[in-house]
Amino acid sequence: MKTSKDYMAEANAVVPRLSSEDAIAAHANASGVFVDVRDSAAIAVTGTIQGAHHIPRGMLEFIADRESGAHNPALSSAEAIYVVCAAGGQAALAGKTLRDMGYENVFNIGGVGPWAQAGGPTQPAPSKS
Repeated sequence: MKTSKDYMAEANAVVPRLSSEDAIAAHANASGVFVDVRDSAAIAVTGTIQGAHHIPRGMLEFIADRESGAHNPALSSAEAIYVVCAAGGQAALAGKTLRDMGYENVFNIGGVGPWAQAGGPTQPAPSKS
């Protein structure tokens, strides 16, 4: 039986982890697509990376599937995809899923907190009307 450590080891073996500084530089160069995989409640508390797409971890397979009616065309195999969560665990697992689905240029950029502490641009969660 696989454990969470097994899944994390597999994800970390294939999804490179970038420092907040390197991720911020990519963001400043408009390089790629930024994806926040946390749930809406977490994003409501902290906000997210400026311009990031919110794709909850539980919906990733559907939204990343080009054949799905839920596909988000912002996810392109031609673009680098930078995945963020609260601490990096969900981002690693989501990145591994994207790699398994054929997206080759995927990076784990860790958590939103370190991103903000390093000076990365953020935006508040969308307000609910």
